Amino acid sequence: MSAAALCLAAGAFAAIVPAARFTLAWQHSVEKVLWEEDYLVAGGWLYATGARVRGSGAGMEPPEGSVLARGAWHYRPASRWLRELTLARSAFAPDYRLCIDGRCRPLSDWIPVAAGTTRLQPCP
Repeated sequence: MSAAALCLAAGAFAAIVPAARFTLAWQHSVEKVLWEEDYLVAGGWLYATGARVRGSGAGMEPPEGSVLARGAWHYRPASRWLRELTLARSAFAPDYRLCIDGRCRPLSDWIPVAAGTTRLQPCP
Protein backbone atom coordinates (compact mmCIF):
# COMPACT_ATOMS: atom_id res chain seq x y z
CA MET A 1 0.00 0.00 0.00
CA SER A 2 1.45 3.38 -0.96
CA ALA A 3 1.58 6.35 1.40
CA ALA A 4 -0.93 9.15 0.98
CA ALA A 5 0.20 12.20 -0.96
CA LEU A 6 -1.19 15.57 -1.95
CA CYS A 7 -0.83 16.72 -5.56
CA LEU A 8 -0.48 20.45 -6.29
CA ALA A 9 -0.93 21.88 -9.79
CA ALA A 10 -1.08 25.29 -11.45
CA GLY A 11 -0.39 26.05 -15.10
CA ALA A 12 2.73 24.14 -16.14
CA PHE A 13 3.76 23.48 -12.52
CA ALA A 14 3.07 20.38 -10.45
CA ALA A 15 4.35 18.97 -7.17
CA ILE A 16 3.74 15.94 -4.99
CA VAL A 17 3.75 16.42 -1.22
CA PRO A 18 3.81 13.24 0.89
CA ALA A 19 1.15 13.81 3.55
CA ALA A 20 -1.82 11.93 4.96
CA ARG A 21 -2.93 15.01 6.93
CA PHE A 22 -2.33 18.70 6.37
CA THR A 23 -3.49 22.15 7.39
CA LEU A 24 -4.09 24.91 4.88
CA ALA A 25 -3.57 28.35 6.46
CA TRP A 26 -4.01 31.85 5.06
CA GLN A 27 -4.48 35.43 6.15
CA HIS A 28 -7.53 37.43 5.03
CA SER A 29 -6.20 40.11 2.67
CA VAL A 30 -8.23 42.98 4.20
CA GLU A 31 -8.97 42.01 7.80
CA LYS A 32 -5.54 40.33 8.35
CA VAL A 33 -7.23 37.48 10.25
CA LEU A 34 -5.73 33.97 10.20
CA TRP A 35 -7.86 31.11 8.85
CA GLU A 36 -6.87 27.43 9.09
CA GLU A 37 -8.49 24.30 7.70
CA ASP A 38 -7.43 20.75 8.57
CA TYR A 39 -7.68 17.94 6.00
CA LEU A 40 -7.16 14.21 5.78
CA VAL A 41 -6.21 12.59 2.45
CA ALA A 42 -8.74 9.74 2.24
CA GLY A 43 -8.34 7.75 -0.97
CA GLY A 44 -9.50 9.98 -3.82
CA TRP A 45 -11.00 12.54 -1.43
CA LEU A 46 -9.95 15.34 0.89
CA TYR A 47 -11.86 15.20 4.16
CA ALA A 48 -12.14 18.46 6.14
CA THR A 49 -11.71 17.46 9.79
CA GLY A 50 -11.97 20.97 11.27
CA ALA A 51 -11.29 24.67 10.83
CA ARG A 52 -10.41 27.76 12.83
CA VAL A 53 -10.62 31.51 12.36
CA ARG A 54 -8.73 33.79 14.72
CA GLY A 55 -11.13 36.72 14.70
CA SER A 56 -13.95 38.16 12.68
CA GLY A 57 -14.66 41.10 10.46
CA ALA A 58 -16.80 42.36 7.63
CA GLY A 59 -18.19 39.38 5.74
CA MET A 60 -16.16 36.80 7.64
CA GLU A 61 -18.11 35.93 10.74
CA PRO A 62 -17.50 32.50 12.26
CA PRO A 63 -20.13 29.98 11.14
CA GLU A 64 -23.10 29.18 13.37
CA GLY A 65 -22.15 26.63 16.01
CA SER A 66 -18.52 27.79 16.24
CA VAL A 67 -16.83 27.51 19.63
CA LEU A 68 -14.29 30.06 20.90
CA ALA A 69 -11.25 28.26 22.35
CA ARG A 70 -7.56 29.16 22.63
CA GLY A 71 -8.06 32.47 20.77
CA ALA A 72 -9.85 31.03 17.73
CA TRP A 73 -13.36 30.14 16.61
CA HIS A 74 -13.38 26.37 15.95
CA TYR A 75 -15.94 24.82 13.59
CA ARG A 76 -16.55 22.02 11.10
CA PRO A 77 -16.81 23.12 7.46
CA ALA A 78 -20.24 22.53 5.88
CA SER A 79 -18.67 20.73 2.88
CA ARG A 80 -16.45 18.05 4.39
CA TRP A 81 -15.77 15.67 1.47
CA LEU A 82 -14.02 17.35 -1.46
CA ARG A 83 -12.34 16.04 -4.60
CA GLU A 84 -10.04 19.09 -4.72
CA LEU A 85 -9.37 22.54 -3.33
CA THR A 86 -9.06 25.41 -5.80
CA LEU A 87 -7.04 28.37 -4.51
CA ALA A 88 -6.93 31.82 -6.08
CA ARG A 89 -3.51 33.28 -5.29
CA SER A 90 -2.21 36.81 -5.67
CA ALA A 91 1.09 38.65 -5.35
CA PHE A 92 -0.88 41.32 -3.44
CA ALA A 93 -1.70 39.08 -0.45
CA PRO A 94 0.34 36.71 1.71
CA ASP A 95 0.54 33.26 0.15
CA TYR A 96 -1.32 30.24 1.51
CA ARG A 97 0.73 28.08 3.86
CA LEU A 98 0.75 24.30 3.83
CA CYS A 99 1.38 22.79 7.27
CA ILE A 100 2.42 19.17 7.71
CA ASP A 101 3.29 17.70 11.11
CA GLY A 102 3.27 21.21 12.63
CA ARG A 103 5.74 22.66 10.09
CA CYS A 104 4.35 25.34 7.77
CA ARG A 105 5.70 26.46 4.42
CA PRO A 106 4.28 28.87 1.83
CA LEU A 107 2.75 27.17 -1.23
CA SER A 108 5.30 29.14 -3.28
CA ASP A 109 7.92 26.65 -2.01
CA TRP A 110 6.27 24.19 -4.44
CA ILE A 111 4.27 26.26 -6.96
CA PRO A 112 5.03 29.93 -7.77
CA VAL A 113 2.27 32.43 -6.99
CA ALA A 114 2.55 33.72 -10.58
CA ALA A 115 1.38 30.30 -11.84
CA GLY A 116 -2.14 31.39 -10.88
CA THR A 117 -5.03 29.36 -9.59
CA THR A 118 -3.69 26.31 -7.77
CA ARG A 119 -5.43 22.96 -7.28
CA LEU A 120 -4.79 20.63 -4.34
CA GLN A 121 -6.07 17.08 -4.60
CA PRO A 122 -5.16 13.55 -3.52
CA CYS A 123 -2.55 12.00 -5.78
CA PRO A 124 -3.83 9.01 -7.75
